Amino acid sequence: MPRSKPGVFWSVAAGVLLADAFTKILAVDRLAPAYLPRPVFGDGVRLTLVYNPGAAFGLHFGALSRWIFVALTLVALVVLWRLYLETPLAHRARTLALALVTGGALGNLLDRLRSARGVVDFIDIGVGAWRWPTFNVADIAVTSGAILLGWVLWNVDEAPARQASMRTAADQPSSGPAG
Repeated sequence: MPRSKPGVFWSVAAGVLLADAFTKILAVDRLAPAYLPRPVFGDGVRLTLVYNPGAAFGLHFGALSRWIFVALTLVALVVLWRLYLETPLAHRARTLALALVTGGALGNLLDRLRSARGVVDFIDIGVGAWRWPTFNVADIAVTSGAILLGWVLWNVDEAPARQASMRTAADQPSSGPAG
């Protein structure tokens, strides 16, 4: 099975990685000291520099978290690469989804490898004390790519069932008046 065009995959993955790295450099440079919220759109959207040594939603495994998440990310990247290699040429949405997740995973992986402090997060959204966990560009790419990949894979699985259902309906005799 031919795989999709590598230019699309690598352009998107590299674009995500570069955008993530650039925004993290800006966040570290311009938002220090850490944990001091800076309103962008009132209290709803703020920029707050934080370092996350764990994973999404504060998932943490103690002193070994950094290396556990490095290992899990490397496994995920191998799985993503294999999915990409199995992606047919015409499946651009699947290629885009895999590229988004890959670029985001690489962005956060680089943070973990670079510093024991953890992943740089800085986008802070919420209302009052009800805040979404602070995140970054890589997290946006991983989340949107995972949603798109889920949608693509769901539709691929559903397509044969829909086609079979349509064939069955077309094969049924009409229940209209006989002529």
